[in-house]
Order: sequence, then structure tokens, then C-alpha cells
Amino acid sequence: MGYSRAVRCGNYIAVTGTVGINADGTYPDTLEGQTRRSLQIIRAAIEALGGKIEHVIRTRSFVIDVTQWEAIAKVHGELFCEVRPATTLVEVTKLVDDEALIEIEADVIIPE
Repeated sequence: MGYSRAVRCGNYIAVTGTVGINADGTYPDTLEGQTRRSLQIIRAAIEALGGKIEHVIRTRSFVIDVTQWEAIAKVHGELFCEVRPATTLVEVTKLVDDEALIEIEADVIIPE
């Protein structure tokens, strides 16, 4: 496909849309589990490029059922309660994989 999980340009990191898939190709059964896994993958990508989770300035979540926003907010809040990035939640009709319930992307600015 020709893409990167995350790209750093100067002090900016863009993390591509990330579904909550496990390393073995399976998905957690719940939206909460998929949200947690997606954020774990995002955190690892940010750290691999020299950033930290507290440098996240924005997240965008794409879900197939926006009425379950509280499950997403719970997990997002666990990780970002002190960071408080700007965030967007959008309902979509379909994601890249039928088992995926959420896809999250992030923008990061590392302080100079």
C-alpha cells in the first residue's frame, strides 16, 4: 500500500489511522478493547519517533456506531486525562476491515 504508521517532520508527528488489531491479526471483541489496542499501537509509533503521549495535540476517531461514544471516551480519558488533546469523533459506515470497530489517528508536536 505504501504508507507509514507514523511520519516525523521536524517536531511534528502524524500518526495514520490505526485500527485496534492484535499482533496475531485478531481483534479484541469489544469497542473498548479495540480502542485500547489502537491507542497502544499509536503510543508505540509516537515513542519510536522520539515523541511522548503527552505531546499529542489532536486525535480523530472514526467509529461505526457513535452511540457507543462512552466506551471510547473511557479509554481515551484513561490515557489522555492529563494531556487533554483536541479530539474529534466521527461515525462512518465502514472501516478497512469488517471486524474493526474504530480507527484512530493522532497529531503530535514535540516541544523544542
